[in-house]
Amino acid sequence: MMPASRDLLNRLDTLRAAIREHDYRYYVLDDPAVPDVEYDRLFRELADIEQSHPELITPDSPTQRIGGAPQEGFATVEHVIPMLSLDNVFTVEELRDFGSRLSSRLDAETQIVFSAEPKLDGMAVSIRYESGSLVVAATRGDGRTGEDVTHNVRTIGSVPLRLLGQGYPDVLEVRGEVFMPRAGFERLNQQARIHGEKLFANPRNAAAGSLRQLDPRIAAARPLSLFVYGTGLVAGGAMPDQHSKMLAQLAEWGLPVCPEVDVVTGIDGCIDYYQRIQAKRDSLPYEIDGVVYKVDDYRLQEKLGFVARAPRWAIAHKFPAQEQLTIVRAIDWQVGRTGAITPVARLEPVAVGGVMVANATLHNIDELERKDVRVGDTVTVRRAGDVIPEVVGVIADRRPSGTKKPRLPDRCPVCGSDLSRPEGEAIARCSGGLYCMAQRKESLKHFASRRALDIEGLGSKLIEQLVDNGIVRSSADLFDRDRVNLESLAGLDRMAERSASKLIASIDRSRNVSLGRFLYALGIREVGEATAHSLADYFGSLGSLMTAAANPALLQQVPDIGPVVAAHIAAFFAQKHNQDILDQLAGAEGALTIAESTGRASEIDGTQVFSGKTFVVTGTLNAMTREQATEAIRQRGGKVVTSVSAKTDYLVCGDKPGSKLTKARQLGLAVLDETAFSKMLEPE
Repeated sequence: MMPASRDLLNRLDTLRAAIREHDYRYYVLDDPAVPDVEYDRLFRELADIEQSHPELITPDSPTQRIGGAPQEGFATVEHVIPMLSLDNVFTVEELRDFGSRLSSRLDAETQIVFSAEPKLDGMAVSIRYESGSLVVAATRGDGRTGEDVTHNVRTIGSVPLRLLGQGYPDVLEVRGEVFMPRAGFERLNQQARIHGEKLFANPRNAAAGSLRQLDPRIAAARPLSLFVYGTGLVAGGAMPDQHSKMLAQLAEWGLPVCPEVDVVTGIDGCIDYYQRIQAKRDSLPYEIDGVVYKVDDYRLQEKLGFVARAPRWAIAHKFPAQEQLTIVRAIDWQVGRTGAITPVARLEPVAVGGVMVANATLHNIDELERKDVRVGDTVTVRRAGDVIPEVVGVIADRRPSGTKKPRLPDRCPVCGSDLSRPEGEAIARCSGGLYCMAQRKESLKHFASRRALDIEGLGSKLIEQLVDNGIVRSSADLFDRDRVNLESLAGLDRMAERSASKLIASIDRSRNVSLGRFLYALGIREVGEATAHSLADYFGSLGSLMTAAANPALLQQVPDIGPVVAAHIAAFFAQKHNQDILDQLAGAEGALTIAESTGRASEIDGTQVFSGKTFVVTGTLNAMTREQATEAIRQRGGKVVTSVSAKTDYLVCGDKPGSKLTKARQLGLAVLDETAFSKMLEPE
């Protein structure tokens, strides 16, 4: 065998040093410097080199151990049975190779049965019960010795302090993942923003940081949860001989198990499960980064055994990375429909979550300054589902010399109008109004959107063409047949006569609209759907609202409308160009027919059976959409909000409701399934 070259030895040293540093930052400091995909790339490169040159493997190589060292300041707990990591696959081909290795080792003629579950993005823990009572909980640590976090785990509501039922072993160690649900993570960061505190980068960091607090009162105030996925030491009792049955048994004893756990047959069954979970990934109330397959039969697990750092009988199938590294090529400024000026990073294109990303939001000037993003920086970019990609942070040690901090422009980059930025606000705005072409385009996109006028076929690119070609200048122009007709549309890209006819028909269908939808479509600053419907229900007609808008104090009589929102509404209706457009849309000869609400009189109308009641709608309904359910509630005088609180009267609950159902039960609220809700809608 040829001796290894000096370049190869240097690369080995570099990889091992980098991985050790990343392990320390990830496991000990809870402050990862690179996204998971970059860590995985480095680890796989090291593993590939060592596989080709086994004589170069050293006992202290990252491939020969399990995790990071415990943090000082915590008592240590030795794991009698080590907490191992899992090997990863990233493609179907790699998964099939895994299946082939199993079949070869087991000499299996029939397909192997697997227990499959989502791979949670949290912090692994081991919890020990003795005689059914929780006695100690520890982090994974280095896999053999972890940190004692019993004082914090005991504060997690989903963790039973004593097991339910009977028949559990004298000693039962369960392994699981502590995580922070998405909704709780958003609330935690919102509170941090209010108090000027450091924001958590993601739910995993938030969960790890919360679990590793010395003061349990801090952990108790954080929205942590747990799913159990296995066992460690078991003594003085028997357990089922299949993993899936073991999880079912743990659930009977009151331990939380992920509801997405399933049993599948063969690698094709694994692939089908992967696709199902990936499709619902963004609707789950918690973060996951893949799925895990485990041979279900414990006797087969024992036969397959382990390698140095992982079991042979399990594998993690990772999703396409939602975080990646790339380089900022430019920082531009975009103008939104309310004139908000937003910094946008123009990136070296990179695949994130299976989609090529070339642009990412930087939110506002304060966020840009806080993250200190500059042209030439190497940055972490994150994309989750349909959310606009964002720059998470800068890799500071890769910053080239001579970079400069970007500055907020003095004038609008589209129309040249002055920018205004009230003291204390993070957002600067263009003063050009609808004179600004960018605001005109964004206003029209909002006006035509599904929850507003719902003009099918009128998408972003078509609106840009209509504005750029001078066909449409305002929302009223959409209904002017001298402007929008077969002849004018025929000259636009990808607009054949049939497409043009369908668009005109769709515009005509939108001419009849409810007052609430119309008010939302106007795009008044900080007037969302709920506020728009509240205004419609309270004032009953557009004319009454416009009269009241001359006195913001009258607007504040509407529930949930304070002085700031009232001022925005008053300012909108006071502008002459808005009045002109409203006259064209809803005046005596206007283009639209607006269905008025019965206003405050509805409170004494016998049909308003939900008057004074507040609803939240969650989950998937079968007989109607959530939008239809919301409209039905509003038609009967009820109010629909998006979050559960003590002020909520009813939670309408469809399939897979998530965390809102849990909170509603904790608060003792009335929960309606679809059948009960439908009965409430029936006239008496």
